[in-house]
Amino acid sequence: MIKIKPRNELRKQRHRRVRTKLHGTAERPRLNVFRSNRQIYAQIIDDQTGRTLAAASSLDAGLSEDLPRGSDVAAAAKVGSLLGRRALDQGIGEVVFDRGGYRYHGRVKALADAARAEGLKF
Repeated sequence: MIKIKPRNELRKQRHRRVRTKLHGTAERPRLNVFRSNRQIYAQIIDDQTGRTLAAASSLDAGLSEDLPRGSDVAAAAKVGSLLGRRALDQGIGEVVFDRGGYRYHGRVKALADAARAEGLKF
């Protein structure tokens, strides 16, 4: 009998594989994306110091009232634009994009495009 690994285990394996090559520095921190079934979260991390410099999610006070659902493409786009604004306010202009083992499509792509539209460079 063939043993099938759960999808989240496979995603975590992909994420570990990608993280061996991606590192956020003070000049170019890492933009990490995590999506659950109900929400989407993004944060900008300086891996050298282990600090989160900016974060946004579909649960943020300003966004959660406007969004009927926190798990669709429209919510991801709003989270991306909010994160882009917060990053630029902190003086962060360039980031390394870490898609978290997810395919670059749908919600992850919408978040990245909205952050780019706010002026963040990948």
